[in-house]
Amino acid sequence: MEFSPHHGAVDWNLSNSSYLTSELVLVTGPQMHLHRVQDKAPLSKGLLLVPSALSLLLALLLPHCQRFFAYDLQAIKDDFQIWRLICGRIICLDLKDTFCSSLLIYNFRIFERRYGSRKFASFLLGSWVLSALVDFILVEAVWYSFGIAAAGNLPSGFLAPVFALFVPFYCSIPRVQVAQILGPLSITNKTLIYILGLQLFTSGSYIWIIAISGLISGICYNSKMFQVHRVLYVPSWMAKFFSRTLEPIFSSSEPTAEARVGMGATVDIQRQQTMELLDRQLMLSQFAQVRRQRQQGGMINWNRLFPPLRQRRNVNYQDDRRSEQQASPPLEVSEEQVARLMEMGFSRGDALEALRASNNDLNVATNFLLQH
Repeated sequence: MEFSPHHGAVDWNLSNSSYLTSELVLVTGPQMHLHRVQDKAPLSKGLLLVPSALSLLLALLLPHCQRFFAYDLQAIKDDFQIWRLICGRIICLDLKDTFCSSLLIYNFRIFERRYGSRKFASFLLGSWVLSALVDFILVEAVWYSFGIAAAGNLPSGFLAPVFALFVPFYCSIPRVQVAQILGPLSITNKTLIYILGLQLFTSGSYIWIIAISGLISGICYNSKMFQVHRVLYVPSWMAKFFSRTLEPIFSSSEPTAEARVGMGATVDIQRQQTMELLDRQLMLSQFAQVRRQRQQGGMINWNRLFPPLRQRRNVNYQDDRRSEQQASPPLEVSEEQVARLMEMGFSRGDALEALRASNNDLNVATNFLLQH
C-alpha cells in the first residue's frame, strides 16, 4: 500500500509479508520510510458503536422512524430521495444483520491497525460508492431478466463495504490450519469469518444483491481497476480533522499481552503456533548437541531423538528410556529433497539425518544445517 503521487490518492495494496509485520512501508514519491503504525482502530470502533447504537435505538425505542432509514432504490430513483441512499446504507434495521456485521468489522479491524485509518477509510468509502452504483445495475438486471422488483426490498445497513473487505481478507491473510476433519477438509483461522459472512449472506431474500455488489466493488478497489483508488479516497485534510476531533474518543490501544500472530487469531491458534515455535527451538538445540556427539563418533537414531513436543509433554521420561531400547525402522526420506540439500553444498549423510530429524520438513532441515 502506498501514497500515490497523483492528487494525493491512496493505493490500497495488501501483501502477506507486510501483514505479518508490525511495520508499514509508506512510499512518497521516490523515497521510502518505515513507519510503525499505532495499534489503534478508531474508525472500526466508531463503526461498531455508532451504527449499532442507532440500530438498537430505532428497533427498541423509535420503531415508527424506521421508514426513514429504509434502503428503497425505487424511491431514490422516482422521487429523487437521495437522503435514503445515505441513511439506508449506513444503519441496519435488522438486529441480526447488525450483530453479524459488527462481528465482521471487529475482525477486520486489523486492516486499520496495520495500514492506518486513512487508507482503511478510503477503502470503505470507495467500496461504499461503487457498491451503490452496482446495486442500481443489479436491480435493473434482475427486473429485466426475471421480472422481480427488488428495488424496494433491499436490506439496510453498512453491509456492502463489509462484504468488500472479504476481498483483501481472502487475498492477503495467510491461512493457519487449526484442525483437520473428514479427510481433506480442514479448519483454519479464517473458517469462522467465512461462516459468519455466510450467515450474513443468507439473512435475507435480497441481501445477495448487496453481497455481490460489495464483492465487485472490493475487487475493483483492491485491484486498482479503472483507477478508482485515485478518485475515491479520503483527503489528508479530512483525515487530520477527524484524527484531532474523533480519534481521542474512539481510539483504543492493543493489549500489550496479546501475541501478534495473525489476523483473527484466537487463543488456541496462538497456543498452537507458540508450541510449534518451542518445538522447533528444542529440535534445533538437540540437533546441535547431536552434531557435537557425531563429531566425537557414535551412531545416532534421529527418530528416537526428535519425538514431537506435543507427544513429549505428558510422557514419563523413565518410560521413554525403556522404549528407546527398541529399534524403530528408519523414516523414508524423499530423494528429491536430499538432492536439493546436496545442491546447497551439504553432504548426503547430513541431508539424510536432517530430513529424518525434521520429519521430511525441508525448511526445518535447511535451518538445522545452516545454523549448525
